[in-house]
Amino acid sequence: MILHIYIARRFLRSFAIVIGVFISILLPIDLAEQLSKIGRPEAGLSAAFELALLNLPGTLYEMLPLFIMLATLFLFLGLARTSELVVVRAAGRSALRSTMSPVLVAVLLGILGVLVVNPIVAATERQYLQSISRFQTGEARTLSVSAEGLWLRQGTEAQQTVIRADHSNADGTALRHASFFVFDDQGSLQQRIDAGAARLELGAWALEDVKIWPLAGSPNPEAEAETMASHSLPSTLTREQIRDSFGSPTTVPIYELPQFIQQLNRAGFTALPHRVWMQMELSNPLMMAAMVLIAAGFTMRHIRFGKTGIMVLSAILLGFGVFFIRSFAQVLGETGQLPIVVVAWTPPLAAIFLALGLLLHTEDG
Repeated sequence: MILHIYIARRFLRSFAIVIGVFISILLPIDLAEQLSKIGRPEAGLSAAFELALLNLPGTLYEMLPLFIMLATLFLFLGLARTSELVVVRAAGRSALRSTMSPVLVAVLLGILGVLVVNPIVAATERQYLQSISRFQTGEARTLSVSAEGLWLRQGTEAQQTVIRADHSNADGTALRHASFFVFDDQGSLQQRIDAGAARLELGAWALEDVKIWPLAGSPNPEAEAETMASHSLPSTLTREQIRDSFGSPTTVPIYELPQFIQQLNRAGFTALPHRVWMQMELSNPLMMAAMVLIAAGFTMRHIRFGKTGIMVLSAILLGFGVFFIRSFAQVLGETGQLPIVVVAWTPPLAAIFLALGLLLHTEDG
């Protein structure tokens, strides 16, 4: 038990060092990238630094399996360099038993990431998307989905329009049972427009089956309401703005994902990327364990045997290969070309079995 605790502490120390090194590398690079994204000199360095800090947790969380692999490499290379692995084997501990504590710590880190870090990353990602949109276009995100349906916002400095619809197509450009609430620059409600259908065209919404209520200064809006078969309402929205405002599954905390997926389905959007993302998150602890076993399979040997550089390079290449295959499978799952269960759970399980076979063959065989 004492030996397991010792190895686990060494592993956590290596993990902390890897995280610290990558933060010192990624933060200046991201700061320069955010300066180019803002494109407004008056925003200053403080705005770019704020965006870089908001973007950093998501970047680190995405690379967490690779950090686990690098921490494992540092752990076992250090143990081999000081001949501690020789002492462990002399005490009757097999290579497989020696990996138990790093694997357990990695799995616990994966569970902690899903339960604690995921909501934090979702919050910072949402804030980052809103901030970058505000710096670039002067407007916050324009779309949200709730239990009441789809909500959009468009406008200029002189006028703002809030749009609510029961249903939408996949990209939010065709609405059904839509209501348009027009406000002036003082925030006073001026007009309400209901439409059976609305379609976003170049610079305008094409409305069908329309009823318009004049609300500003009207004693009886219902008596003055107009009905018409079609109507055109000017719009500042584009298909790309709606798509970008919708965001990615990473902006939704894992606790809220099941309900959010149901809301997406009711609003008419495809929830496939969110369903894939949820399963990917749930399989993350297995991915962490796979990375530990991959790194251990190549480095749990005495440094006097030589070829340490080749073994380390092989571990890194295999680890990056598994990470890439998993990311590629995620893309295939989001496009519906592979089942969600296969996409999320097959790569980590296959990596675990491959690493176990390698470890048993090279160390305990």
